[in-house]
Amino acid sequence: MRKITIILCLLTSLNILGQSPYVSKVWEADLSNGKYKNPILHTDYSDPDVIRVGDDYYMTASSFNCVPGLPILHSKDLVNWRIVNYALQDLKLEGVPDKFFDKVQHGKGVWAPSIRYHNGEYLIYWGDPDFGIYVVKAKDILGVWDKPILVLAGKGRIDPSPLFDDDGKVYLVHAWAGSRAQLNSVMTLCELNADGTKAVGEESLIYDGLEDGNHTTEGGKFYKKDGYYYLLAPAGGVAMGWQIALRSKNVFGPYEVKTVLAQGNTKINGPHQGGLVQTQTGQWWFLHFQDKGVYGRVTHLQPVTWKDGWPVMGINDKDYCGEPVSNHKKPDVGNTFPSETPLDSDEFDSAKLGLQWSWHANPQQNWGYASNKGYYRMYGQYYAEDYSNFWDVPNLLMQKLPAEEMTTTMRATLVLQNEGDKAGLIMMGRDYAYLALIKNRNGYEIEQIECIDAEQKNAEREVARIVPQNLQIETKFNYQTKLEYVDFYFRIKVKTGGLCTFSYSTDGHKYTSIGKSFQAKEGKWIGAKTGIFIMNKEKGSQHSWMDIDWFRIE
Repeated sequence: MRKITIILCLLTSLNILGQSPYVSKVWEADLSNGKYKNPILHTDYSDPDVIRVGDDYYMTASSFNCVPGLPILHSKDLVNWRIVNYALQDLKLEGVPDKFFDKVQHGKGVWAPSIRYHNGEYLIYWGDPDFGIYVVKAKDILGVWDKPILVLAGKGRIDPSPLFDDDGKVYLVHAWAGSRAQLNSVMTLCELNADGTKAVGEESLIYDGLEDGNHTTEGGKFYKKDGYYYLLAPAGGVAMGWQIALRSKNVFGPYEVKTVLAQGNTKINGPHQGGLVQTQTGQWWFLHFQDKGVYGRVTHLQPVTWKDGWPVMGINDKDYCGEPVSNHKKPDVGNTFPSETPLDSDEFDSAKLGLQWSWHANPQQNWGYASNKGYYRMYGQYYAEDYSNFWDVPNLLMQKLPAEEMTTTMRATLVLQNEGDKAGLIMMGRDYAYLALIKNRNGYEIEQIECIDAEQKNAEREVARIVPQNLQIETKFNYQTKLEYVDFYFRIKVKTGGLCTFSYSTDGHKYTSIGKSFQAKEGKWIGAKTGIFIMNKEKGSQHSWMDIDWFRIE
């Protein structure tokens, strides 16, 4: 009977969304021996939060200005995860000026969400530091989510977390962004209406971290257990901070406080900000991030034990403060499940764009289209009048880096119609570099370009430019218009620390190195990303296009 149960469980995992489990070639947290290693996701899922609904676990994370927003990941065991949806298909929101997020707004947008399940509905709250606190709802977490609602307008309100109390009252706690409110380390609480969509009543101060050495207290998650209200919050800053727990018998306090997770003697810096969850078997776990610079904020999983009513996270606790684990026995969820990771490589064989991809702004209707033809088609865009470099270019189709080391290769067929049009593969961040095929008067060139401190509007500089040999070109005619279809392979190899080297191929077998190595750098509140672009040089010129056959990370 036990064998039958295990087989049924495996089939359930294989068949969710009608897809088999995908396993990355560059990072896998499940050690296949009953243990896992941290980070469980070596991917930039910043400020994660997690819930369990029945036998299913769901996670969301900050998405800032990237579209679609609010990624939703699913797991059966808290170790193996799959991207299953997004709660926001665009950033056209109540209280936000029209077309605000049609332009790139680095570091703005969706900050530190909280996901909850209440009365048959999924809810995600998040703070936009410039416009206020929002909530978005859905009865089907895999379906289309409702239109977001502005819960509490105002500048500087961030990191909201709701609590649906036993007596039917609803509360919301949130932090403040010093960059907007000239106030930080402070947590305030207000009551919401019964469906959690509007603030009712004034806000109350419940904690000021500056009073006891917990500077930069923010990102709190609100819970209730055994008659106590708990607020779990990071303090000390993103890179070098720690996790605190506050508790009180009264929702408005006063709250006691203890540090419950810190780096200790480990190499895991700044372990904090995440969500608390209980398994079907009664175990408690804490999902949180670690800032790894160029790779962004990667996701860790810590065991939690309750000691005198305090949630001690990790192991080797001293005075209720644990330290993070590098590997550990997997959570007991009653069954075992196969290894699975979020998508990274893409064969572009679907009529829908893969869920690993996002844009830097609200996508426009002619940027690109998925197809059942075995490729994703992107059309060239012109931005030279308004944009100084790629920092401000919105039509970059990007994905997060899934591991410390990887080789990214893209095969594409390009139709560059005008002199100066180009397309290629980019490593994007505050500093960026790309490899591009560019059309010139006499044919084609391959170039490596880099830009240092792009946010400051610095100009790009040419690192290398050569004429590729033995290009595979097929000539067709659209009436009297000559079209040249060029097959090309782009490659970026990433070493530990984010050191990148570029190469290309005209046949997919022999790759030629070009230029010099480039040190990748994180973006604004996010890690570096890799992805695809195509640009037209002249305004009003015929759109060039590129068909991406596949994009593989190995």
